Amino acid sequence: MKIELFEHYPALASQKAALETARELLIDTYRQGGKLLLCGNGGSAVDCDHIAGELLKGFTSKRELTADLRAAMGEELAGRLQMGLPAISLPSQGAVISAFCNDVDAGTVYAQLTLALSKPGDLLWCISTSGNSANVVAAARAAKALGVRVIGMAGERKCALDELCDVVLHAPAIDTYRVQEYHLPMYHWLCAEVEEYFFC
Repeated sequence: MKIELFEHYPALASQKAALETARELLIDTYRQGGKLLLCGNGGSAVDCDHIAGELLKGFTSKRELTADLRAAMGEELAGRLQMGLPAISLPSQGAVISAFCNDVDAGTVYAQLTLALSKPGDLLWCISTSGNSANVVAAARAAKALGVRVIGMAGERKCALDELCDVVLHAPAIDTYRVQEYHLPMYHWLCAEVEEYFFC
Protein backbone atom coordinates (compact mmCIF):
# COMPACT_ATOMS: atom_id res chain seq x y z
CA MET A 1 0.00 0.00 0.00
CA LYS A 2 1.36 3.39 -1.03
CA ILE A 3 1.25 6.12 1.62
CA GLU A 4 0.55 9.48 -0.01
CA LEU A 5 2.78 11.44 2.35
CA PHE A 6 3.07 14.79 0.63
CA GLU A 7 -0.59 15.01 -0.28
CA HIS A 8 -1.57 14.59 3.39
CA TYR A 9 1.38 16.54 4.83
CA PRO A 10 2.32 19.26 2.32
CA ALA A 11 4.63 20.88 4.89
CA LEU A 12 6.92 17.86 4.47
CA ALA A 13 7.54 18.54 0.78
CA SER A 14 10.81 20.24 1.74
CA GLN A 15 12.02 16.85 3.02
CA LYS A 16 11.32 14.90 -0.17
CA ALA A 17 14.97 14.55 -1.23
CA ALA A 18 16.10 13.67 2.31
CA LEU A 19 13.33 11.07 2.63
CA GLU A 20 14.32 9.49 -0.67
CA THR A 21 17.93 9.31 0.51
CA ALA A 22 16.83 7.71 3.80
CA ARG A 23 14.73 5.19 1.87
CA GLU A 24 17.72 4.22 -0.26
CA LEU A 25 19.92 3.85 2.82
CA LEU A 26 17.38 1.53 4.43
CA ILE A 27 16.89 -0.54 1.28
CA ASP A 28 20.63 -0.79 0.64
CA THR A 29 21.28 -1.87 4.23
CA TYR A 30 18.73 -4.66 4.09
CA ARG A 31 19.67 -5.70 0.56
CA GLN A 32 23.25 -6.25 1.76
CA GLY A 33 22.19 -8.26 4.81
CA GLY A 34 22.63 -5.50 7.37
CA LYS A 35 20.40 -4.54 10.27
CA LEU A 36 18.92 -1.35 11.66
CA LEU A 37 19.57 0.07 15.12
CA LEU A 38 17.44 2.92 16.50
CA CYS A 39 18.00 5.31 19.40
CA GLY A 40 16.19 8.21 21.03
CA ASN A 41 14.88 9.48 24.36
CA GLY A 42 11.39 9.92 25.79
CA GLY A 43 8.82 10.13 23.01
CA SER A 44 11.57 9.44 20.49
CA ALA A 45 12.39 6.22 22.36
CA VAL A 46 8.78 5.17 21.82
CA ASP A 47 9.19 6.06 18.14
CA CYS A 48 12.18 3.69 18.02
CA ASP A 49 9.98 0.86 19.30
CA HIS A 50 7.25 1.86 16.84
CA ILE A 51 9.57 1.81 13.83
CA ALA A 52 11.08 -1.53 14.84
CA GLY A 53 7.59 -2.94 15.19
CA GLU A 54 6.65 -1.91 11.66
CA LEU A 55 9.77 -3.58 10.25
CA LEU A 56 9.93 -6.80 12.29
CA LYS A 57 6.54 -7.97 11.00
CA GLY A 58 3.97 -7.00 8.39
CA PHE A 59 3.05 -3.30 8.30
CA THR A 60 0.72 -2.67 5.36
CA SER A 61 1.00 -6.18 3.93
CA LYS A 62 0.93 -9.70 5.40
CA ARG A 63 4.43 -10.67 4.20
CA GLU A 64 3.83 -14.38 3.81
CA LEU A 65 6.80 -16.68 4.25
CA THR A 66 8.65 -17.98 1.20
CA ALA A 67 7.77 -21.39 -0.17
CA ASP A 68 11.07 -22.82 1.14
CA LEU A 69 10.38 -21.59 4.68
CA ARG A 70 6.81 -22.82 4.55
CA ALA A 71 8.01 -26.26 3.53
CA ALA A 72 10.72 -26.35 6.21
CA MET A 73 8.44 -25.15 9.05
CA GLY A 74 5.20 -26.73 8.02
CA GLU A 75 2.00 -24.88 7.23
CA GLU A 76 0.70 -24.81 10.80
CA LEU A 77 3.60 -22.67 12.05
CA ALA A 78 4.41 -20.86 8.80
CA GLY A 79 0.81 -19.74 8.42
CA ARG A 80 1.10 -17.84 11.71
CA LEU A 81 4.37 -16.04 10.91
CA GLN A 82 5.34 -13.09 8.72
CA MET A 83 8.59 -12.11 7.04
CA GLY A 84 10.52 -9.44 8.94
CA LEU A 85 13.44 -7.07 8.58
CA PRO A 86 16.01 -6.92 11.42
CA ALA A 87 15.55 -3.80 13.55
CA ILE A 88 16.71 -3.28 17.14
CA SER A 89 15.28 -0.50 19.28
CA LEU A 90 18.15 0.37 21.61
CA PRO A 91 15.88 2.06 24.22
CA SER A 92 14.13 -1.28 24.72
CA GLN A 93 17.32 -2.81 26.15
CA GLY A 94 16.32 -1.87 29.71
CA ALA A 95 18.57 -4.16 31.73
CA VAL A 96 21.84 -3.25 30.02
CA ILE A 97 20.85 0.43 29.87
CA SER A 98 20.27 0.60 33.61
CA ALA A 99 23.49 -1.31 34.31
CA PHE A 100 25.62 0.86 32.03
CA CYS A 101 24.10 4.13 33.28
CA ASN A 102 24.74 3.04 36.87
CA ASP A 103 28.21 1.59 36.34
CA VAL A 104 29.70 3.77 33.61
CA ASP A 105 28.02 6.78 31.97
CA ALA A 106 24.43 7.57 30.95
CA GLY A 107 25.67 9.98 28.30
CA THR A 108 27.33 7.21 26.29
CA VAL A 109 24.84 4.38 26.77
CA TYR A 110 23.65 4.37 23.14
CA ALA A 111 27.23 4.65 21.92
CA GLN A 112 28.04 1.53 23.97
CA LEU A 113 25.12 -0.40 22.47
CA THR A 114 26.07 0.77 18.98
CA LEU A 115 29.63 -0.40 19.57
CA ALA A 116 28.46 -3.79 20.82
CA LEU A 117 25.70 -4.49 18.30
CA SER A 118 26.69 -2.90 14.98
CA LYS A 119 29.11 -3.63 12.19
CA PRO A 120 29.94 -1.98 8.87
CA GLY A 121 26.97 -2.41 6.57
CA ASP A 122 24.47 -1.76 9.36
CA LEU A 123 22.49 1.46 9.77
CA LEU A 124 21.81 3.59 12.86
CA TRP A 125 18.67 5.74 13.01
CA CYS A 126 19.04 8.58 15.55
CA ILE A 127 15.90 10.42 16.67
CA SER A 128 16.13 13.64 18.66
CA THR A 129 13.61 16.48 18.44
CA SER A 130 16.42 18.98 19.08
CA GLY A 131 19.03 17.01 17.17
CA ASN A 132 21.40 17.67 20.06
CA SER A 133 20.62 14.97 22.66
CA ALA A 134 24.03 14.05 24.07
CA ASN A 135 23.55 10.28 24.20
CA VAL A 136 22.07 10.18 20.68
CA VAL A 137 24.85 12.35 19.26
CA ALA A 138 27.44 10.10 20.95
CA ALA A 139 25.84 7.07 19.29
CA ALA A 140 26.11 8.76 15.89
CA ARG A 141 29.78 9.52 16.55
CA ALA A 142 30.43 5.89 17.49
CA ALA A 143 28.61 4.68 14.39
CA LYS A 144 30.68 6.85 12.08
CA ALA A 145 33.89 5.57 13.69
CA LEU A 146 32.69 2.00 13.10
CA GLY A 147 31.80 2.59 9.44
CA VAL A 148 28.07 2.42 10.16
CA ARG A 149 25.86 4.82 8.20
CA VAL A 150 23.45 7.08 10.09
CA ILE A 151 19.99 8.53 9.49
CA GLY A 152 19.04 11.44 11.73
CA MET A 153 15.60 12.79 12.62
CA ALA A 154 15.26 16.21 14.25
CA GLY A 155 13.33 19.47 14.25
CA GLU A 156 13.82 22.28 11.76
CA ARG A 157 16.83 23.94 13.41
CA LYS A 158 20.45 23.19 12.56
CA CYS A 159 21.80 20.67 15.04
CA ALA A 160 24.71 18.45 16.00
CA LEU A 161 23.30 15.51 14.04
CA ASP A 162 23.71 17.50 10.81
CA GLU A 163 27.48 17.03 11.05
CA LEU A 164 27.36 13.29 11.79
CA CYS A 165 24.58 11.75 9.70
CA ASP A 166 24.44 10.64 6.10
CA VAL A 167 21.03 12.33 5.96
CA VAL A 168 18.88 14.22 8.48
CA LEU A 169 15.10 14.45 8.22
CA HIS A 170 14.14 17.85 9.59
CA ALA A 171 10.54 18.18 10.74
CA PRO A 172 9.21 21.67 9.91
CA ALA A 173 8.61 22.57 13.56
CA ILE A 174 10.41 23.60 16.74
CA ASP A 175 8.11 22.61 19.61
CA THR A 176 8.83 19.05 20.73
CA TYR A 177 5.28 17.76 20.33
CA ARG A 178 4.97 19.24 16.84
CA VAL A 179 8.30 17.77 15.76
CA GLN A 180 7.11 14.37 16.97
CA GLU A 181 3.83 14.78 15.09
CA TYR A 182 5.79 15.21 11.85
CA HIS A 183 8.24 12.42 12.61
CA LEU A 184 5.48 9.80 12.69
CA PRO A 185 4.21 10.21 9.10
CA MET A 186 7.79 10.39 7.82
CA TYR A 187 8.80 7.11 9.42
CA HIS A 188 5.54 5.44 8.46
CA TRP A 189 6.22 6.42 4.85
CA LEU A 190 9.75 5.02 5.03
CA CYS A 191 8.57 1.74 6.57
CA ALA A 192 5.90 1.36 3.89
CA GLU A 193 8.38 2.11 1.10
CA VAL A 194 10.88 -0.44 2.40
CA GLU A 195 8.15 -3.04 2.84
CA GLU A 196 6.92 -2.48 -0.71
CA TYR A 197 10.44 -2.91 -2.08
CA PHE A 198 11.06 -6.24 -0.38
CA PHE A 199 7.65 -7.86 -0.05
CA CYS A 200 5.17 -6.48 -2.61
